[in-house]
Parts: sequence; C-alpha cells; structure tokens
Amino acid sequence: MNKHIFIAAIITISLAVTGCTEEPEKKTASQPLQPIDVAEVLVKPVQNWHVYTSRLESPEEVALMPRVSGVIDRIAFKEGDNVKQGDLLFQLDNRPFAAVVASLEAQILSANAALDQAKSEAKRAIRLTERNAISTEQAQARTSTLHQREAQLAALQAQLTSAQLDLEFTAIRSPINGVISRANITRGNNVLAGQSILTSIVSNHEMYAYFDIDERTWNNSFADVTAASKQQVVMQKIGQQAFTHEGYINFIDNRINASTGTLRVRAIFEGQHSEVNDQLRAGSFARIKLAANAITKQIIIPERAIGTDLKNRFVLTVGENNVLEYKLIEVGERYGKLRAITSGLNKGDIIAVNGPARVGPGMPINPTTVTIDTTDIAFTLSSMDDVSLIAKH
Repeated sequence: MNKHIFIAAIITISLAVTGCTEEPEKKTASQPLQPIDVAEVLVKPVQNWHVYTSRLESPEEVALMPRVSGVIDRIAFKEGDNVKQGDLLFQLDNRPFAAVVASLEAQILSANAALDQAKSEAKRAIRLTERNAISTEQAQARTSTLHQREAQLAALQAQLTSAQLDLEFTAIRSPINGVISRANITRGNNVLAGQSILTSIVSNHEMYAYFDIDERTWNNSFADVTAASKQQVVMQKIGQQAFTHEGYINFIDNRINASTGTLRVRAIFEGQHSEVNDQLRAGSFARIKLAANAITKQIIIPERAIGTDLKNRFVLTVGENNVLEYKLIEVGERYGKLRAITSGLNKGDIIAVNGPARVGPGMPINPTTVTIDTTDIAFTLSSMDDVSLIAKH
C-alpha cells in the first residue's frame, strides 16, 4: 500500500514540474517607430561676426559758460528741448554794459573833435613854417599832438569794440545744434565769466562709438579696411534684442596700443533712425557688431539641432536603416536661429533638426524630411538688403 502511495506522489510532482516549465503562447506586437523631422545640412557662404562694447559719444558737446560776468535776467529755453545754433538761451542784465558803450561813444565824439582840431593846427603849422612864421619846434609839436589825438581815438574805438562785444555777450546763444539739458543756474543769480556752467548741450544728429579691436583679429579680418572704405557695422542698445542701428567705421587710430595690443576704431551712426524713430543718446551703452571681410563656405544647421554632452557639442545624424548616430561638432558664428559648424559635419549629412530632445543615438526612427528655413537671415554683408535682417542676428 505504501508503495502505491509513493508512486502516486512521484507522478504528481512530475506533472507539477512539467506544468511550470511550459510557457503560454504570447503574441508580441511590434512597436511603431518614432517620427522625427530630419533635414540635409546647408552649405552657405558666410562671414564671421565680431562683437564689441562701447559707450555712445556726441561729436559735439558744450558745457555752456558766460563770456561776461553779470546777473541772469531771463532764461529763454525749455529744458530738454532741441536747440539750434544761434538760439537765445540766457539773457544777462545788459544795462551796465550798455552804459559803458554809451560812455565810450561819447568819448569817441570828443576825441574826433580834438583830432579835427589837431589836424587843422598841423596843416596851419606847415604853411607858417614855409613862411618862417613859426619855429620848426612849434611845427613838430603840433604834428606830435596830431599823432597823439589819432592814437587816443584808436584806443577809444578799440575799447568801444570790446564793450560792444561784452554787450552782445550778455545774450548767451547756443553755439551748436543739439539737445539742451536743464538750467544749472536760475534767474536772478550772478554768474562769472568762464567759470559758471549754465547748462550743457550735446549734438544728436550723429553719434560716435569707440571700441578696441585686438591686433590679431584686425590683421586676420580687417587688414585692408580704411576709414575711406566705410566698413559697415550694426549696433544694439542695452535693453534691445535687435541690432537696429546701422553705421560705418569713419576713424581708425594711427597706432596699436602697446599696453593692450588693441587698435582704437570709431563708428558713426545717425542719431535718429528713420524707421523705428529710436533716438540715440550720448553715454548710452551699446554693442557693436561688424563682419569680417573674408567670406568662407560653412555647414549651417538649426541651433535647436545641437545637443550638449558635458563639455561637448553634438548632433544626431541619420545613418543606415534610419538609425540615429552621435556626431561631435565644433560650432561657429550664430546667424539668427541657425549656427555655423566648423567641424564634425559634411555636405550631404542628414540631421535630426529638433535635436536629442525625444531621441538618442542608436534609436531607429521614422524620418520626415523638412527644409531648413533661411528666410530673413543674412549670412554676409552683401545679403543685407534691409536693417531688419541684421536685427535677427
């Protein structure tokens, strides 16, 4: 009996083990491939861009001071307004100066009368000398008196001219066209000639921007540039996203600064932009961008196609069987939303234009071919048909 129970147990265990080793049939459905936008890289002739910082300076700036001392009688301008050369700005009390002019004019009348008398006596002395009616000494004394009267008149006329200038200088006028600041000294205050600063005026028709280019960059990219060639530059003011102001280089210093190894360059800009009505102000911080003269062909891809791996930049290219591959690259200049690639890619390469956001190397994909958009992107100076194109850099 026990023998039969033992055999039954063995059979039961064997059946249980067999059941565990059998796998149920499963039907595995194939996963769909990830759809990814891909594009062939572009090859474009481009110019490298160099960016420098600067502060705008006015070509003409005046700290207005009086030429004569006196009391301010009237202020004839509105603070912050545009003024033109010759506009009356301050009027000093001119009565003391007018009195000096009137006094000198009276003295000149008297001096003219004395001169007429001296001339008459000198002529009479000549006639009397010819008849030996007076001595030679007397005749010479009358001639000397005539010369003294002439000198006195000339001195008085010079004093009158100076007094008339002083009277004219009581009307303080703008020496330049520009924007005037506030009045530092108000009506009723006394001002000193050549010492009291009444206000300041800066011209705003044009603005200068000085910046320094290192010697190596200058020799590599701008060796043939002169002030006469009017090398084109664009400018961005602080707080702006676009380089909306267009100008050109109009001054290049005559030597390299031995201490810094840089060359001082000046660009000039129109003070009022015709399209955006964006006034430039002296002292404004600005970023200056200019293109190198050398034009080279480089690979161009969208900025968003570039991934970062620690210190490396890379893109995902489409290889055999639509499998993504990892490619290290070196980037160059940025052109709008596009970027130049200096190494790592070749003409004809196909890249994932949206980068490694949803995919990675070794992943098979379902590619959708798109075209890299270069609308309104200027790669060289010759392609800048409008300043608005430059703004997107």
